[in-house]
Amino acid sequence: MPTFGGVIDEIQEVNDKQESAFDQVRGKYLQQVADETGRDVILYSSGWTEIDQNSPQFSITDTDVQGFMETISDLDSDELDLLLHSPGGSTEVAEQIVGYLRSKFDSIRIIVPQAAMSAATLICCAADEVVMGHHSSLGPTDPQMLLPTKTGQRWVPAQTIVDQFEEVDDKIQQGEEIAHYTPILSQYDPGLKQEAKNAIDLTNKLAEDWAETYMFSGDPQAAQKASDVSSYLSNHTNFLSHNRRLSRQHIDRETPMNVVGLEQNQDLQDAVLSVFHAVTASHGHKGYTKIIENHNKDRYVRRLQE
Repeated sequence: MPTFGGVIDEIQEVNDKQESAFDQVRGKYLQQVADETGRDVILYSSGWTEIDQNSPQFSITDTDVQGFMETISDLDSDELDLLLHSPGGSTEVAEQIVGYLRSKFDSIRIIVPQAAMSAATLICCAADEVVMGHHSSLGPTDPQMLLPTKTGQRWVPAQTIVDQFEEVDDKIQQGEEIAHYTPILSQYDPGLKQEAKNAIDLTNKLAEDWAETYMFSGDPQAAQKASDVSSYLSNHTNFLSHNRRLSRQHIDRETPMNVVGLEQNQDLQDAVLSVFHAVTASHGHKGYTKIIENHNKDRYVRRLQE
């Protein structure tokens, strides 16, 4: 005989397997995308734009790898369309996700229905092609670091940390008293400057390596183009705000990224935006922080945890 807790677990398991109206409609439109493209389709969507909470649960984290394992296991083609909506998150997890996807698929196209920011933009650098609508956005890839302040923890650009340490170094070299800066420097670990430099170097290396290997594969100018993409997206001074939205027109103007318009295929645009409307409703009504799902209705979802 199961315990009370065991019965509750069993009820929850059955409930989770039942397909809601939200799941059915989302699945219908994901299948339409697959029918239109003839490729495998995976949706990765974060609820960051629908749920009014400031939580790391919306970010790219280690648990996302489980979601991709769940949704990739039964796919058998070597071509993938990834619908990506995310505020970004861990660079290291982004690297793991790209490595996993690239071990499974020879061709990856990333479709951005609204926004793929920060580490999600970094993932886009590993695509053969990025598809964006007039309304879609990428974002700066300059890494951010969570630092304690007098008003609580806040995200600070790694480049700003490096610049501020170097400014202090310069002033001390010019003869200013180090005591003037002791209250500021005492807040931070002595290795923070090097950690910030390492974060910048890792982001630049990943973006450059991926773009050269995948996006510009076969291009005689692949190395230079990849370097141009990486250096532009990671330069904090180009944007002033890490949350800056970069339109398709902006990306086309400032970088050689292989970006095409979603509007070029009206049927695909209709299907993609229908998926996005359905997943937006799912986040808002069901409280899902993450939905990772393929066109065969294999899915992995997470709800907001208190």
